[in-house]
Amino acid sequence: MMFPVHEPVGRASTTTAVSDDAAVVARLLAGDEAAFDTLVSAYQGSMLRVARVFLSKPDVAEEVVQETWLAVLRGLRAFEGRASLKTWIFRILANRARGRATREARVVPFAELASADDEQSDADLERRFSADGQWTDPPTDWRVHSPEALVLRQEVMQHLATALEALPPAQRTVVTLRDVDGWSSEEVCESLEISEGNQRVLIHRARTRLRAALAASLGQR
Repeated sequence: MMFPVHEPVGRASTTTAVSDDAAVVARLLAGDEAAFDTLVSAYQGSMLRVARVFLSKPDVAEEVVQETWLAVLRGLRAFEGRASLKTWIFRILANRARGRATREARVVPFAELASADDEQSDADLERRFSADGQWTDPPTDWRVHSPEALVLRQEVMQHLATALEALPPAQRTVVTLRDVDGWSSEEVCESLEISEGNQRVLIHRARTRLRAALAASLGQR
């Protein structure tokens, strides 16, 4: 059985998340299919992206995601709420993806996927981004409302999509979880079991490369 891919939902506060987690688990244990569909809609796309970090073949990654959902349903009664439901699900996924990669003798620890051959220094990263991850020198605004600008925007988005796919796997995963799916840095670190420092380097390097791609598409240096 294949689960549908939908856009993820936004984040809730920690207190709300804990309360919601308990309610969702109760509904799932009661056999509420709508609750399960909502959960799949929220996380399926992100799960596939994370699985692809460890597993190069898309079909194998999809298989591991399906196995993870089955493991989640079977293990719900063991969920104690020590971590968020999201974190618990993604830890199951990461463990299963690592296990599958190990069996295929291709496992690489996530922390080692930070692209050691990245030519940009931490000093350059600090210059380009503020502490909260915002650009210190943003590209020229191209969001104007003319037919020509609309065509340009579509072309730029294509350039960015291509640049995103070209990122090293760990960078691509972290920046997508943070900037596309709206995860917090804490959620990324807990789910992928990486340090805050590692997460910070990954996302800054990814954002720098994407910014360079955007600047190039706009004819800037």
